[in-house]
Amino acid sequence: MNPRRELYTLVGADLLSNLGTRISVVAIPWLVLETTGSPTKMGLVAAAETLPYMLSSALATPWADRFGVRRTSVFVDAASAVAMAVVALAPWLGFGTLLVLVAIAGGLRGIGDRVKHVLFKPAAERAGVPLIRLTSAYDGLARGMTLFGAVLGGLLIDWVGLTRAIWIDAATFAVCALLIGVLVRPPAPAQPAPREPYLRALRGGFAYLRTDRTLMTMLIVVSVSNMFANASVAVWIPLWVNQVLGDPAGFGLLLGVFSAGALLGNLLFTMFGTRLPAGTTFALGLTLSGAPRLLALALSDDLVVVLVVTFLSGIGIAAVNPLLGAALYQRVPGELQTRVLGISGSVAFLGLPVGALLGGWSVALLDLTPALLVMSVVCLVLTVGPLLLSRASRRPATEPAAPTPV
Repeated sequence: MNPRRELYTLVGADLLSNLGTRISVVAIPWLVLETTGSPTKMGLVAAAETLPYMLSSALATPWADRFGVRRTSVFVDAASAVAMAVVALAPWLGFGTLLVLVAIAGGLRGIGDRVKHVLFKPAAERAGVPLIRLTSAYDGLARGMTLFGAVLGGLLIDWVGLTRAIWIDAATFAVCALLIGVLVRPPAPAQPAPREPYLRALRGGFAYLRTDRTLMTMLIVVSVSNMFANASVAVWIPLWVNQVLGDPAGFGLLLGVFSAGALLGNLLFTMFGTRLPAGTTFALGLTLSGAPRLLALALSDDLVVVLVVTFLSGIGIAAVNPLLGAALYQRVPGELQTRVLGISGSVAFLGLPVGALLGGWSVALLDLTPALLVMSVVCLVLTVGPLLLSRASRRPATEPAAPTPV
């Protein structure tokens, strides 16, 4: 198969599974609401999906190395299709069974996302596509798929009904498994992952990250950035919209403008990212995407001002994930990529659940405007500060041989 066509097939299959995930994000809470009428149970289902996703991203990767990355991808997508098809029967199976099925689906998706991303690097190298261009284009397409999938999920429930919408979700995973199983044929790695006992293999992934201060610094600041982003979406922005605008449509408008900025930023970064200094661009992206957005909410009641700053923040965030992804591909040895990428994904996502708690706690303690002012400073210090300290303390003699992004 043509190398570029294989790369496009791999990325397309991954985006298709993302589309299915976005549909389920809308359909499953609606299913719980229709069948139980309980907001508490809706929260339980969300937690039952998220926690296994984070855990499997890191803990299942040694088994993926042993079983084979491509075979693991095909297997978990096929299993996800089955799990989601059974979720459609949840009204007859009971809430406890639904929790178990959603947890299984979340765990399968966690390992499935990680192993498909491991396949990206060799496919890009065979196709002659620069890694930074691949990671930037993928990040933009994934953001677009997130927006489209959420809208499509709501429309499908209206058009074909809740059960059929979940079956369509299951079908996306089945097609993804078929595409990768039939059309993606990566060559055997020059240096296969060592066959080690499970715990030793897992420790090896953690050990590598501990020795690479650049990657650890990038992962920590991205996790912190995710924490503030989730606090904004879960608490700060809805409260600002309620207090200043009094119209819930403003919440969707702000999220949409941020996503539009991110999509434009991804397009620009895909075109020009290979010419930009990676470290400076990463730090600037984090600076633009966090603190200014919070300051605008704290200091202005003008929707236009907040929208402009939000749009620019979206452009800034567009460089962060692609640069982190490229750094992981460039710096981590091929035989360790599955487990290190899995652990890295879990570390980057750690800030998400903390963010929702931080948002509520800060407003309860300080009120909204003082909380936004304080947290904008904290955000700037915790995201940009570690990058500056890492650069100042770096010793060239101890740096890994791979390109240094920060």
